[in-house]
Amino acid sequence: MTVTTNAPPKRQRRRFGDLKVAMIFLAPATVGFVVFYIWPTLRGAYLSFTEYSLLQAPEFNGLQNYERMIHDSFFWNALVVTIEYVVINIGLQTVLAVLIAMLMYRLTKSITVRAVILLPYLIANVVVALVWYWMLDFQVGIVNQGLSWIGIDPVAFFGDSHWAIPTVAGINIWRHMGYTALLVFAGLQTIPSYVYEAAEVDGSSEMQTFWRITLPLLRPVLVMVLVVTMIGSFQIFDTIAVTTQGGPINATRVIYYYIYERAFTRFDFGYASAMALVLFAILAVVSLLQLRLLRAKESDLA
Repeated sequence: MTVTTNAPPKRQRRRFGDLKVAMIFLAPATVGFVVFYIWPTLRGAYLSFTEYSLLQAPEFNGLQNYERMIHDSFFWNALVVTIEYVVINIGLQTVLAVLIAMLMYRLTKSITVRAVILLPYLIANVVVALVWYWMLDFQVGIVNQGLSWIGIDPVAFFGDSHWAIPTVAGINIWRHMGYTALLVFAGLQTIPSYVYEAAEVDGSSEMQTFWRITLPLLRPVLVMVLVVTMIGSFQIFDTIAVTTQGGPINATRVIYYYIYERAFTRFDFGYASAMALVLFAILAVVSLLQLRLLRAKESDLA
């Protein structure tokens, strides 16, 4: 006589137990993600369709904030300034990072060298901005003192509209290029050595090997670096707040700083939320375009 039972198989019970354990470990991160990311995003999207300040409850006004944005010359100026900063920052930082990574890969793989290169990235943004602000001061900064010693007139790095954005970009390039270089360096280590050996046998020069082998095989890593750097560049705030506060004459008023001014200086939270939502859409579109055009999911190593 056979006895039937409705008890689930042992493997199924084990999987259910593993699922419960996984949910317990994921719960704190999930709660934090919902509370600090999902809910503020949904709340900001709602406020973008309202007129809201701390003195009154949100009042729905439809698309008025977005219509206002279209005719806001300060918004478009902030967007242009941000794009200028992004182009300078991404261009120079990527080139310098690849150069540093290649030097580390060819000359040394010392952990000490990597730590020294990464050190600026470990310093807080505000501290870096303050140090460079003092060093580049027009009157007492050590950089202008050095320029005067060699017969060059002092430069108003933060006070000249032509120098302000390149100076801010230079500060952030100095801080982040070591971290970016280590990402590229990690990508270089994934390239098989036999590829370079074959190129050497074929008589390929260093430059030919770099352009025809190294760069194509680094594309997935470079795409990731470009996307991360682009998103971070659009969100530049700390350095601007510490050094120029958007000046001179709005020359460094980037979109993130303009949103901050509208929200926490003028308490125009509805309009600030609308600009933040537009910035989110811009970042999403540009990131997807980068991933698609640069074929991030494909590799030339076959």
